[in-house]
Amino acid sequence: MIFNSVKKISLFIALSSLLFLNGCSSNYQWGWYAIMPNNKVGLSNIEFLIGGLGYTVILSIISIFFAILIGLLISIASITKSRALNVINIGYTEIVRAIPVLVMILWVYYGLPVLLNLNFTAFTAGIIALSICESPFIAEIFRSGIQAVPKGQKEAGSSMGMSFFQIFYHITLPQAVRIILPALGNQFVYMLKMSSLVSIIGLNELTRKANELVVSQYRPLEIYTFLVLEYLVLILVVSFLVRRLEKKLKVS
Repeated sequence: MIFNSVKKISLFIALSSLLFLNGCSSNYQWGWYAIMPNNKVGLSNIEFLIGGLGYTVILSIISIFFAILIGLLISIASITKSRALNVINIGYTEIVRAIPVLVMILWVYYGLPVLLNLNFTAFTAGIIALSICESPFIAEIFRSGIQAVPKGQKEAGSSMGMSFFQIFYHITLPQAVRIILPALGNQFVYMLKMSSLVSIIGLNELTRKANELVVSQYRPLEIYTFLVLEYLVLILVVSFLVRRLEKKLKVS
């Protein structure tokens, strides 16, 4: 349902933008036939480009889900009194943040199967790489949200005989989620943009589709302009949904 709505909005904005750009004064002769060929179908190339939307969204949703799980575990390690867990938290965060996302994607896709003697699809490798790269940033977001919860509430839970994990699950985490939701929404938008890098290992998401069409049509400006519009619409829709969710949580 959401995919169909985004596709329709993308198509509307794309057609409007094409008319606008054609009216701009420029020596460049726009060749929008590369996207909208003059035939009975008329929208075949647009449908081909938008066809990668599903992979982009699903890849981003699954990756951000696992990144949140990993980040939550790392953030718990950072707030415990265990020195060993604190060292693990710092080491993991600093090492992963130092690795470029593109390098991580290539290493997971080409290197990790050699170490584990397994075969990964491009989709699986993309999820693993994006989840790992995003998790340290989400861990820091969780840590700041947890520390923002008043200590008095944690002490009240402790005085009632609740364990560390009971206090965390029933008192700290629900309040921290409300605090960090805008930041998590921003990270999901960032994940959507990072998913374009997975095209380098052959996943047929939005950017890969655009690259394939450029090879056959030889009109990079028009095709990549349409790609920009696709990401613009997608991220605007996600931002709108995140704001709606924030309002619902505030009301509750």
